[in-house]
Amino acid sequence: MIELNMDLSNQRPKDVRQLFRTGELIKPTSGMCRGHIQANLAIVPKDLAFDFLLFAQRNPKPCPILDVTDVGDPEPKLMAPGADLRYDIPLYRIYKHGELVDEVSNLKDYWRDDLVGFLLGCSFSFESAMINASIPIRHIEDNHNVPMYITDMDCVPAGNFHGKMVVSMRPVPYNLVPRAVQATSRFPSVHGAPIHIGDPSRIGIKDVNKPDFGDPSVIKDGEVPVFWACGVTPQSIAMTSKPELMITHAPGHMFICDPKDEDLAVL
Repeated sequence: MIELNMDLSNQRPKDVRQLFRTGELIKPTSGMCRGHIQANLAIVPKDLAFDFLLFAQRNPKPCPILDVTDVGDPEPKLMAPGADLRYDIPLYRIYKHGELVDEVSNLKDYWRDDLVGFLLGCSFSFESAMINASIPIRHIEDNHNVPMYITDMDCVPAGNFHGKMVVSMRPVPYNLVPRAVQATSRFPSVHGAPIHIGDPSRIGIKDVNKPDFGDPSVIKDGEVPVFWACGVTPQSIAMTSKPELMITHAPGHMFICDPKDEDLAVL
């Protein structure tokens, strides 16, 4: 096994995906392959794929679409030609009828010929821009998973899919909040600007120290919690919509794409 503290920030996406594929590395991907796009995963059967595509289009903040696979084909041809969504993510979650039934390091026992994969933008992709703007990233500094919360904000429903938006949180020094907004707003394809700054209760979060997914981040004196729409939202949607099957990444364990973050920048 690869040492957990090994520096993977400057590795090539293809090389790190190979570590995931062989099972040598299972850990959250924040900070890996710095400068490269990271993506959330949602896989649904073909008969639900149009509804999910429509749901993503109606909810572009939490579910910005980067790539869609052909039916039964695990290769994300746009984001990583030659990659395999069945094996190239460190950890997956299996939802059946709204229940989390398994967490696995590959999909060899769950892949079917009728499945369609969606890669969705991930906020890990704009963290390089934040670091370049001298904004600290607490979960990278403290080597833990980013905290994520189910809010009371409804997504726009589509077909069978409905439910609440999930957000990720990063503590930001008060004086750097405008810079954080500017840095991340350049990347609408990976959630863009924050959707909320400050009081967590205003978006239905009862205790910021108890995230629904990931690990808590310490909010220090002089910092404010800043919340971005999160691609873990499909997992919230799976729990409320109860589709026959939805396969996702485990929160924080992303698909690392070949293109660079800056390829998505709009400003």
